[in-house]
Amino acid sequence: MNKLQKLLDERGILLADGATGTNLIPMGLDSGQAPEAWNFDHIDRIQALHQSFIDAGSDILVTNSFGGTARRLHLHQLDDRVIEVNEAAATIAGNLVAKSGREIVVAGSVGPTGDLLVPLGELTYEGAVEAFIEQMTGLKKGGADVAWIETMSSLEEIEAAIEAANEVGLDYVVTASFDTAGKTMMGLSPADFGDAMQAKAKKPVAFGSNCGVGASDLLVAAIDLVAHSGGIPVVAKANAGIPRIAGDKVVYSGSAELMGDYAKLAMNLGVSIIGGCCGNSPAHVKAMADAVREHNGGDAPTAEEIIEILGPLVSPKTDKTTDRSKRRRKRS
Repeated sequence: MNKLQKLLDERGILLADGATGTNLIPMGLDSGQAPEAWNFDHIDRIQALHQSFIDAGSDILVTNSFGGTARRLHLHQLDDRVIEVNEAAATIAGNLVAKSGREIVVAGSVGPTGDLLVPLGELTYEGAVEAFIEQMTGLKKGGADVAWIETMSSLEEIEAAIEAANEVGLDYVVTASFDTAGKTMMGLSPADFGDAMQAKAKKPVAFGSNCGVGASDLLVAAIDLVAHSGGIPVVAKANAGIPRIAGDKVVYSGSAELMGDYAKLAMNLGVSIIGGCCGNSPAHVKAMADAVREHNGGDAPTAEEIIEILGPLVSPKTDKTTDRSKRRRKRS
């Protein structure tokens, strides 16, 4: 049995980690620099970040490989080292897990290719599958327990990543980012996403949402994810509030206390894997760990109750139809 499934069966609720990129910036990551290059150049800093999440109580470490396909690494002249980059990412996390004395899942981060699939772009479905196979081959070689497919917008790209995971022989988790009026940028709704995952011959170990536009929006999406999960464990890995510019820094509005409240609400909704995305520091993860440990249960909150506790939605649902070609593109 996959380690992630085993821990879910044993514990019911698992705590994922926090952000990678927004925590590497204060450690010296420059704008436009590839975080994945630090798997070679600054191993000690990647180790320090992973260790901080282990110390905060995380049961799942997500590797430093989000932009690890050749499609993205070519922007940094690393596309000839795809397998090496991803193997290193999984090895760094795995070595720390081995020393921790705890059962912790190494989740191999697989982000979008950054390209639009045909007919909206030039990337073919087969090309996407090939790119993901190469990345996941490196992650598996480095000892990743599961492919952690995250921050997805397009169902077709999700399908390509799942096909690659099946081809490589990795169990998978997949999360989408519902940041555009309750749907992904490419128009995928939480309900349709859940239905698509239920229909898979080889289902995900878990599926859900990450990133997006704040904790309130993500948990409102999670209401539909849980309702359409068919019993598949649901993931919630929200940003720590909303980013704002403070001088030369980007600061997220969500406090550690808010993320603790978010964790309690997520558990009451029936979410099984709880963690943080952009802006979530080890202190935020520690607050979530405390909430998970101390929580005594409660009724599933309504959307109105989520908003009352966590704040207003940033991108609420709308009945207006939007021309997809005019939607904003998320910057990679």
